Amino acid sequence: MEFTKMNGLGNDFIIVSGEKQLPEKASDLAIKVCNRYFGIGADGLVYILPSQKADFMMRIINSDGSEAEQCGNAIRCVAKYVYDQGLTNKTEISIETIGAGAQKVWLNVNQGKVNTVKVDMGEPILQGKQVPTTIDQDVVVNYPIEVEGRQFHFTAVSMGNPHCVIYVDDAVNFDLATWGPKLEKHPLFPNKINVEFVSIRDTSFMDMRVWERGAGPTLACGTGACATVVASVLNEKSDRNATVSLKGGDLFIEWNEEDNHVYMTGPAEEVYRGKLL
Repeated sequence: MEFTKMNGLGNDFIIVSGEKQLPEKASDLAIKVCNRYFGIGADGLVYILPSQKADFMMRIINSDGSEAEQCGNAIRCVAKYVYDQGLTNKTEISIETIGAGAQKVWLNVNQGKVNTVKVDMGEPILQGKQVPTTIDQDVVVNYPIEVEGRQFHFTAVSMGNPHCVIYVDDAVNFDLATWGPKLEKHPLFPNKINVEFVSIRDTSFMDMRVWERGAGPTLACGTGACATVVASVLNEKSDRNATVSLKGGDLFIEWNEEDNHVYMTGPAEEVYRGKLL
């Protein structure tokens, strides 16, 4: 199997192209190849597949073998891959995901290679049952949640995959490893959830650290950054255009008031290519 190792702000993926459909044992393969000691090492295994709705389709298998509905960092990597590898010569393409449908993507090309990628991440889903949570409310904002005697307050947002955004005093030094997995599997979240811990610097800049469902702590999460800005607007903590600073770098997020879509802009990088024996 030939592969390309790529990352978006350190959120890293094994990219595979050329398959006609998702292999039957993709889950088992992802667990094997994403292992950082006995495999290639990555947060997920991404297949680029044909699409009847868009220019390309991507399917993302997390490092634990579960499938992600959507991934903002992965879609930027896929966009860079298809252009840099000559699979398209267009700088505006569409990529289909199972969670958010066909998404428009704009490529910023410099000297024949993609530098940054802007993605239309679609409209945020805010209804509690649709995120999904077990909470039957139109919007779940600043909702209390208790785990092992500690109470947090979260805002629920889906960007094609579920997120709960929690504000803390210091996201950079927050104990992610202790609280992330407990919140991910909380009974309020029937499909488990991605957890973002956020601290606001000002109305246009915030720090975020993420515990990703099925992958654990990652250096960045594009859908999580989008969910964070949406939640911050709903909590009257930020503007609709803001920079989210993650451990791997920064993403610029716009929640457009006219079409209600969220737009994400950030980099993608190729690290190396190889062949799995």
